[in-house]
Amino acid sequence: MGFFIADAVAQTEAAAPKSNVFVQLLFFGGLFLFMYFVMIRPQRKRQKEHQALVDSLSKGDEVVLNSGMLGKIINVDEHYVTVSAADKVELKFQKVAVHAVLPKGTIKSI
Repeated sequence: MGFFIADAVAQTEAAAPKSNVFVQLLFFGGLFLFMYFVMIRPQRKRQKEHQALVDSLSKGDEVVLNSGMLGKIINVDEHYVTVSAADKVELKFQKVAVHAVLPKGTIKSI
């Protein structure tokens, strides 16, 4: 018909490409497995490790809090810990704010 516009050709069912539902399901299943092993599984592992750390807190542990503050635990409640940050300075934090437990004597060596 025209030089710049191609003629439209109606596709019949035989000429139309067949979409395979099985291949699409396999692709989405593979995509989900990839996302699980790359994102979900490592995050759950970190959550379990942090929960184990929080559950193991005890009096006398030297800790680093999420804010970067160093201190020694002087009291442990169900949801809170009391941290001695300096002489006669006691601060109360939620247990989940503890980032890491330091080896004994770390605070004195700093």
